[in-house]
Amino acid sequence: MKAIVIGGGIIGLCSAYYLEESGWEVTILDKGDFSDNCSYGNMGMIVPSHFVPLAAPGIVSQGIRWMFNSKSPFYVKPSLSQQLISWGLKFMKSANARHVTESALPLRDINLFSRSLYSTLAQQDRFNFGLERKGIIMYYKTDAVAEEEAHLAKQANNMGLDAAVLDKAALQALEPQVQLDVLGGVHYRCDGHLYPNDLMQQLITYLKQRGVRFLTNSEVTAIKSSGKKITSVQTGQDTHTADLFVLATGSWSPAVARMAGVKVAMMPGKGYSVTLNAPSVNLNIPAILCEARVALTPMGNRLRYGGTMEVAPVNNQVNMNRVAGIVDSVQHYFSNLPISMPEKSSVWSGCRPCSPDGLPYIGYAPQYSNLLLGTGHAMMGLSLGPATGKLIAELANNESTSIDLAAFSPARWS
Repeated sequence: MKAIVIGGGIIGLCSAYYLEESGWEVTILDKGDFSDNCSYGNMGMIVPSHFVPLAAPGIVSQGIRWMFNSKSPFYVKPSLSQQLISWGLKFMKSANARHVTESALPLRDINLFSRSLYSTLAQQDRFNFGLERKGIIMYYKTDAVAEEEAHLAKQANNMGLDAAVLDKAALQALEPQVQLDVLGGVHYRCDGHLYPNDLMQQLITYLKQRGVRFLTNSEVTAIKSSGKKITSVQTGQDTHTADLFVLATGSWSPAVARMAGVKVAMMPGKGYSVTLNAPSVNLNIPAILCEARVALTPMGNRLRYGGTMEVAPVNNQVNMNRVAGIVDSVQHYFSNLPISMPEKSSVWSGCRPCSPDGLPYIGYAPQYSNLLLGTGHAMMGLSLGPATGKLIAELANNESTSIDLAAFSPARWS
């Protein structure tokens, strides 16, 4: 049985990994050369703690206020685009307490499943991607956010996740190198992190050794179907046939899916990151700065920091005002980290695929019996890569899935 995976990011590679492992002959198509996508520049976090979706109460009003600040962490570029308007209406419909409550357990379960698969993967001799289970610390500077985070930590504990509310002194003991300017924080000891660049390169090497075909610069230009089956995809002059097709094209998913007559509600959310090599002062535990929506991850002898969510059509422009906002925020929490305004050339940017309700799409396209979607993971693509790939393979093999996929159905906006 032959499978074609469209997209060479972490979701595509993990789908190929578990499909090949279960006996499929796999080909991966990518419009680039597999060397640069969102899976390389992300913060490398594995986050069972992230059980609150992007679409949550208060984010709409907060987003409107942030739109008038060029350094803000969240921005929706005004546009008359039908795609954006449709996405925005669905986002506002989803941003309520009921949706948050209904999403919490599915997000917890898929993240815990993925964390377990990462642990298994890391135990193999051929993989060494810096996996650590030190957790993640959510730092805050204000009483209002302290109250919110304490509530979330209690909810996390009630869901079986290990989270502890800590004062500044306890946090300082965990980070002796860093001068903290915070009120307190929550240590989510259930979380982990890794170095995504090594993970991606090792997955590619391993899959090639296993006979998976990698076709570079192979942008899909047409998709052919007959009845309820996709029959082939076209890349330039080449036609590719298979028994199964997996769409894992991140922010490009709506355009690719449209070729098959499939609607995928999604907008790109651009983020930025900068990686420092051998900084003189480094963190011990990954951090998220709550008020600023900025993240930092130590990766061996490196420190990566990043943030922002710019909802706009796919583009490769770097807005240095938003980078300045990230740098300023770090300095307000950690006064002695050696972070200053970087050169534009050293800033990585990428577009995260954001569904309107903050949940990924995992499952069969409603119109087809052989087209699987694995996309829409927003900021959790790296965290959910193995789980999504394994679930894709289970569906392809007509097996019972390891977790309930109802919340992630691609048909939920149909």
